[in-house]
Amino acid sequence: MAAPVLSIQDLKIDFQTYDGVVNAVRGVSLDVGRGEVLGVVGESGSGKSQTFMAVMGLLAANGRVSGSAKFQGQEILGLKPSALNKIRGSKMTMIFQDPLTALTPHVRIGEQIAEPLRLHLGMSDKAARAHAKDWLKRVRIPDAKRRLDQYPHELSGGMRQRVMIAGAMACSPQLLIADEPTTALDVTVQAEILDLMAELGRETGTAMVLITHDMGVIARLADRVCVMKSGAYVEEGQAEAIFAAPKAPYTRALLDAIPRLDRTDRGGRPTLAPVADDAPVVVEAKDIEVHFPVEHGMFGGHKLLRAVDGVSFKVRQGETLGVVGESGCGKSTLSRAVLNLIPPTAGAVTMLGRDITNADRESLRAARRDLQIVFQDPLASLDPRMTVGDSIAEPLQVFRQELNHAERELEVRAMMERAGLSPALINRYPHELSGGQNQRVGIARAMILRPKLVICDEAVSALDVSIRAQIIDLLIQLQKEMGLAMIFISHDLAVVREISHRVMVLYLGRVMEEADRDQLYAAPQHPYTQALLSAAPIPDPVRERNRKRLKLSGEPPSPMDPRSALRFLPSRLSADPKAPVYMPQLREVAPGHLVSEFDPPAEAA
Repeated sequence: MAAPVLSIQDLKIDFQTYDGVVNAVRGVSLDVGRGEVLGVVGESGSGKSQTFMAVMGLLAANGRVSGSAKFQGQEILGLKPSALNKIRGSKMTMIFQDPLTALTPHVRIGEQIAEPLRLHLGMSDKAARAHAKDWLKRVRIPDAKRRLDQYPHELSGGMRQRVMIAGAMACSPQLLIADEPTTALDVTVQAEILDLMAELGRETGTAMVLITHDMGVIARLADRVCVMKSGAYVEEGQAEAIFAAPKAPYTRALLDAIPRLDRTDRGGRPTLAPVADDAPVVVEAKDIEVHFPVEHGMFGGHKLLRAVDGVSFKVRQGETLGVVGESGCGKSTLSRAVLNLIPPTAGAVTMLGRDITNADRESLRAARRDLQIVFQDPLASLDPRMTVGDSIAEPLQVFRQELNHAERELEVRAMMERAGLSPALINRYPHELSGGQNQRVGIARAMILRPKLVICDEAVSALDVSIRAQIIDLLIQLQKEMGLAMIFISHDLAVVREISHRVMVLYLGRVMEEADRDQLYAAPQHPYTQALLSAAPIPDPVRERNRKRLKLSGEPPSPMDPRSALRFLPSRLSADPKAPVYMPQLREVAPGHLVSEFDPPAEAA
């Protein structure tokens, strides 16, 4: 039997903190062979990332490690940085979970990918830059040549993650450690990245460690699975066996908490309340457009980025509208235009029949009481200097000034209980709470005024599967109690299916399809919707690896090119580049089912 590429034996990691010693990893052992994909799953705090940060020699200064970690037979624990640097970055690479902190902010994207190519592979500047550009294309970053000269802050979170993946894979390493490599990615890009990683393994024999809490990703790629909890492995085995017959209660709980596209029920958890046909319309958007001028080079003038390009919808009382689409499709921009946090370029939003787009300052301020938003990153959206209780109480101080301190505190404690938070946490600060608890604080803050409309912008994408299930249950329950309308924005189609009554699919600022949830998931009409659903992983290795996937052909168009609106209707493209661009129209193919015009698949580009 061939020697493993990576062998870990009895690895233990302790961290010295002000509160004492934390046993982060407690005696972990594993092997990864050439060409093998090992999936390591578990929730936040289980020790997944720290295990492999130790392997890379990247533990924090207060960490102590013991045991053994051998790369191709060479002990690398305690290796001097100069010796370790000959291995890291070429033979052994890592895709980090947070690309914004992992990428150097003042170095251009192209240079960050090219540097290890020159250093480890001896490429010339020209060859390294060309190789970097090729890898940006392979991870489906549009305008790859232009992106080479951009800085990390100029890219979206999903694009930064793709840059990280390109940089880690460009040297064709012998061991690739991927820490949540696809968490921030769209399902179509995720599918292509996973296929790319699998292809790299087949071509080069690269051994991979895939660290994630997404069981669908594990089902697609992993050969073996290690399930980790509280610093130790609770179960290990072949992927098919783990998914088909998990032995540990913790593994079964993880699998039960996963939203699934291949299942119509919620496994006994709370389900949506039906929406009455005559329920009042809470918010209505009519032909909303949001355009941003973007400088095009030093002498190129400005071009318009059509972030939202003519979107209309209605949300009734007690209804949830799910908004899905890839990064850059305009989901978050649309939500901010609805709340008038970004002034729309054109169109109007009405709240209970009142125009709030063109409202004066006082009218808009009064309307904000009924408009709330829950952000993607709860820790970033909460003031670190304010206690949990003060953060939740702040809307009351603004809009219910008749309440005294004691009355506000009673309201806050009652809302914390409804949001699944212990009132004993009222004087804690955000950094003292877990991610799931902070998200509940954000929800409690948004709900405390009993608003008419709440927008959830990727509110569960960064959470563990069990916490995510709890937050979805909480939102469904609060909607039933308060009768509020919700707009739920996500790139996770399985989550959107669980929480939405209707679903709207966006692509480059335009609506591709809108329908009742069951109708859209059972019979998607538009090729883009079909591709999204086809790319979404199913947590079943047998089914997932035998699925036929629909892929979008061609390179992703630039969002600044007006002709990108005709990607699915190329028959309407004019040969004259200066001619007006035809805008595809929404057609009602069935009652309440709207589909943007598209060419039949055989004719589509």
